[in-house]
Amino acid sequence: MGVYTPILFQQLFALCYTDHEPKYPCMTQQLFHLNSNDNQFPPCEYALKDPDGLLAVGGCLSVPRLKNAYARGIFPWFNEHEPIMWWSPSERGIIELREFYANRTLKKACRQLNPTVTVNNAFTQVIAACRQQRINNEGTWINNDMLIAYQQAHQQGIAHSLEIWHEDVLVGGLYGVMQSGVFCGESMFFHKPNASKLAMWALVNWLKRHNACFIDCQLENPYLTSLGAKVISREEFLTRLKVAAQFSVPKTMWLAQTLDDIYD
Repeated sequence: MGVYTPILFQQLFALCYTDHEPKYPCMTQQLFHLNSNDNQFPPCEYALKDPDGLLAVGGCLSVPRLKNAYARGIFPWFNEHEPIMWWSPSERGIIELREFYANRTLKKACRQLNPTVTVNNAFTQVIAACRQQRINNEGTWINNDMLIAYQQAHQQGIAHSLEIWHEDVLVGGLYGVMQSGVFCGESMFFHKPNASKLAMWALVNWLKRHNACFIDCQLENPYLTSLGAKVISREEFLTRLKVAAQFSVPKTMWLAQTLDDIYD
């Protein structure tokens, strides 16, 4: 993910912070070291072009900081033994709820698996399965600090999971953050073919039922593109994020429950 120069970060810290109030000398690319004593973030427009979207390092993964980050279109992403890195890429992958694409293969898989779908019934199992699947494949950014942080976010009601069950066995799922009309997807896993796609399909329908806005996929990839994901600019994403902030998440939306007839 990258390296950093402590001396440079100290200089940037001195330049951009006075006590606890940030000051921004000019709207140009800069890398910021976050103050550990507050939850401030610089504007996303400062994010670097190389590596694309890197905005800041440091700080912590407290729930108040995570809330502020996601509300501003910023997310943490870093590997084990790296500093915490905060990102706001120049292009953002999203799924418009009305543009989600369930092809014939996925519909057939749904009929064959006949899954039970739940929300927030097994958050710890879901995030652990996401972590393990990536460790087995290519390595993971879901390190121990991230595990703890998102479990705490779940306990405080902003991180949620959706589970796919077959014969009482967890076979797929996803998790993410939702505190406005946007579901910010973090990761997904599958133990049976198409189970993670079934989780995404169920999530789309669940969000539609509540008149939510869209899904933030963070980055585009072929897997998500096959489901209808597209890319928009950072500027458009941040504008739409502000609009979505007017959405009030229903209190019952993320109570632990089974989602009946979710694929209708």
